[in-house]
Amino acid sequence: MRRSSSRTLRLTATLAAAATSLGLVTLTTATPAQAAAICGGNVSVYGTLPDGRLTYTAISPTTGDRVKTLIGANPGFTPKAMATLNFNTVLVTSTAGELYRVDIQTNDSALALAGVTRIWDSGWTFDKMVYDGAGHLYGTVAGQLHRYNVSQAKPAGPAHIAKHVVIDEGFVLKTLAAAGDDVLVATTADGRLLSYQINGVGDWERSELKSSGWSAVDSLVSPGGGLYYGRTNGGMYWYHDADPTDGRGGDIAYHSDDPVDASGWTQTLLSAYANDCTYQPPAPPTPTPSTRGGQITRTEIMSRAVNWLNRDIPYSQSAYASDPDGGHSYRTDCSGFISMAWHAGSSYTTATLPGVSATISKSDLQPGDALNTSSGHVVLFEKWVDKAAGKFSYIHQSNPNDDMMRGQDYLNGGSDGRIAGHAASGYVALRYDKVING
Repeated sequence: MRRSSSRTLRLTATLAAAATSLGLVTLTTATPAQAAAICGGNVSVYGTLPDGRLTYTAISPTTGDRVKTLIGANPGFTPKAMATLNFNTVLVTSTAGELYRVDIQTNDSALALAGVTRIWDSGWTFDKMVYDGAGHLYGTVAGQLHRYNVSQAKPAGPAHIAKHVVIDEGFVLKTLAAAGDDVLVATTADGRLLSYQINGVGDWERSELKSSGWSAVDSLVSPGGGLYYGRTNGGMYWYHDADPTDGRGGDIAYHSDDPVDASGWTQTLLSAYANDCTYQPPAPPTPTPSTRGGQITRTEIMSRAVNWLNRDIPYSQSAYASDPDGGHSYRTDCSGFISMAWHAGSSYTTATLPGVSATISKSDLQPGDALNTSSGHVVLFEKWVDKAAGKFSYIHQSNPNDDMMRGQDYLNGGSDGRIAGHAASGYVALRYDKVING
């Protein structure tokens, strides 16, 4: 057990009643960990107890210590799903399908309600509901992900929660949390930790942060900025993602030996305000522009590729076009485009590109790599759309009719087994010999 700090001891008397009734262990502290986010204050987590009473917990974002827990009144209905709109406004659905706005009068030294307003009479049957802190309310039911626009800090009726759309199907999730503007994190029954970037109806990207190890998490909340809080067997554990925008979970720090609380979190619902914290990436070093045939960053490769895409360079196996610097020209077919994007020493062909690149696993593809086929086509890998499903986006110089194009497909070619009109099985993943990360 961690040793109590003097700050903790001063809080003990204040928290004793709440900790006893909620079953929370004594607040403890440890050597502060590096913060994963920039937060305006403590993380705010609302919840409901099995008897319906509302709870409020403040957590230090830098140490993971619980600062206080307060217990308020029963809102007068049986809650089913909860989303925190802001510091003092919570949306809660009832088991009868109603939607309520619960206003918090104070959560300083006591949790007092200012009022409970029913703003929708029926139809709110979501099993999970979250608010992204930036105007979008999400809910899941029967594997569908729904989204609403919230136009008021304290919505008074359906006019303020409108523009309902169904994003897509296939969202069968064990837990769901909002982690920022149209960013969701979730766990699955088989223990995966996922993140989603929602762009619109049918337009979303999924990243698998962890392939296993999260099956015991029965509630997940996030205040944004790469901070995640997961309840496991009544204990609340905290994690921070050093870069929550990279779609990878290798940089998630676990604090399993330093939990918020080892036990006592008995709430049936938990919800955090997703805009408490923000992620501020470190300022990147000013890159040195590549030279023809020299080392080149992935960022520059993609910038060069988008230049030709925006210029819609016409396809030709005999013509040449200038690169973004205007200092060199490259053949304007598919392999010439890849040569230009790589800032290679000459315009290679699909047959000669392997001579300046290495074969890699398709699952290891990163922005700026290529998929090359012996049948005579090559595309530039742009990014993963859903890596677990093998879905990705790419840019290519397509054909004389379509010229430069951006497309999406699956590594196995999807329903027709083809990528950009060529058999998916014939593609080989290539990584340019001179590429560097950055």
